[in-house]
Amino acid sequence: MELHNLHPAVGSNKKKRRIGRGPGSGKGGTSTRGHKGAKSRSGYKQKIGFEGGQMPLQRRLPKYGFKNINRVEYKAVNIMTIDALAEKAGLEKVTVADLVNAGLVRSKQLVKVLGMGELSRKIDVEAHAFSKKAEEIITAAGGQITKV
Repeated sequence: MELHNLHPAVGSNKKKRRIGRGPGSGKGGTSTRGHKGAKSRSGYKQKIGFEGGQMPLQRRLPKYGFKNINRVEYKAVNIMTIDALAEKAGLEKVTVADLVNAGLVRSKQLVKVLGMGELSRKIDVEAHAFSKKAEEIITAAGGQITKV
């Protein structure tokens, strides 16, 4: 196969329909735009969402709720996940950096430890926030919590 032998597959390339090229083309005269009116003229542009004077959909629907600009979002990590990570890596203290290295959270995310699961041994945990149940489980196992 050489460059001069290459051809597109049969039927894959269609000729573009040429509008407004005389009556013999079948698309002459009004060039598929119909008769008269703004849409038949060049330069016609309709506003996005305009419904011909009818109240547009985005104005008919009610607005509700709001976005709190002071909201703090945490990435949730459960106790059982921390226990599995500590068991696998042999850690006594689990920090945010350890969670990032394990791929559980991203480097700029805030971490909140939630109380789902059990601890098999004493583990010190460092995170940005803790649920009450998570605090109870960690301290009951003999570990310490550290808020970053």
